[in-house]
Amino acid sequence: MNSKYWLAAGAILALSGCVTPTPEGETEVLPEEVLGLVAPGQDTSTVRLQDDGCYWYLHNNVVESVYIPLLTRDQRMICVVAQS
Repeated sequence: MNSKYWLAAGAILALSGCVTPTPEGETEVLPEEVLGLVAPGQDTSTVRLQDDGCYWYLHNNVVESVYIPLLTRDQRMICVVAQS
């Protein structure tokens, strides 16, 4: 069981290296399927695809603006798998 888990985790990490991140200063237009997964309260107009293969959005607060992971309703990061 553990070996299957680690094999799957390794495959995901290897494939995420093949995803092209969003260029600096640009944002992504999210597909409808991804928008359906997004938890409420996150700004989907400032989404970027980072080097890790996951979507991040710009969170603005009083002190600073910082990119944080785009999460689903059950608090999981939304990531993509590279197409071969």
